[in-house]
Amino acid sequence: MACWLDVANTEELASGMRRVVDADGVAVAVFNLDGDYFAVCDACPHDGGELSSGVLEGDVIVCPRHGARFSIKSGAVLGPPAYEDLRTYPVRIAGGMVQIEFEGS
Repeated sequence: MACWLDVANTEELASGMRRVVDADGVAVAVFNLDGDYFAVCDACPHDGGELSSGVLEGDVIVCPRHGARFSIKSGAVLGPPAYEDLRTYPVRIAGGMVQIEFEGS
């Protein structure tokens, strides 16, 4: 069943910031890109390493381990060594809270 998980108050997740949350055992990185919010799995499909501490270049996250590049907006892989897209999660604002949708147990 789909569930909505509170990530942060919109004031706590200012533009350019990111936050990692646990969505039923899966680390999800949530980004605020100039007031638009996006959520992706926080594991590089190349080797499973976390992505959220990587450099953010506009709407692109660069994996801190091997330099793979991904679109935060679509999850699309943009550069090797990764060849698989990131999983993305729907994001909404409800009652001033940033929320992500995930399949809960």
